[in-house]
Amino acid sequence: EKPLCGLRLCSLGCTNTTKEFSMNNIFIGHGNVGKAPESLVFTNSGKKVVKFSVAIKEFSSKSNEKKTMWLECEAWGELGENVLKLVSKGREIVVNGRLAVSNFTVEEDGQMKKVSKPVIKLTGFDLCGSAPRKREEVVDDNQLANS
Repeated sequence: EKPLCGLRLCSLGCTNTTKEFSMNNIFIGHGNVGKAPESLVFTNSGKKVVKFSVAIKEFSSKSNEKKTMWLECEAWGELGENVLKLVSKGREIVVNGRLAVSNFTVEEDGQMKKVSKPVIKLTGFDLCGSAPRKREEVVDDNQLANS
């Protein structure tokens, strides 16, 4: 029997058994690293997570307003080590992962408040373009803006 979905869809996680489809939680985003990667170690387990943020531009067909969506990314284990070595603030990046929700409690005005925020659990990344130029290498701010 022929597959019901194209190769691209199948590679993204749809299965074709008895004409049923099952999609995995897959996120792919393109943007710029906003916060340099930082490493945190959980003392109870000894596991290390690397966290960084990515700015993704949003465009609307109904207005010319440009918006930026900020997403937090987490990378564990060897992938996290690679992020620490290769990813820097300002770098153009494509992140691959799964969308998750991080729940935590913060104190606000003396009250404990539950907060939920989206986070991308990284499964891979691709660096795009050249590394951003350091401010010391730039003669004026116009060069930095145009790089």
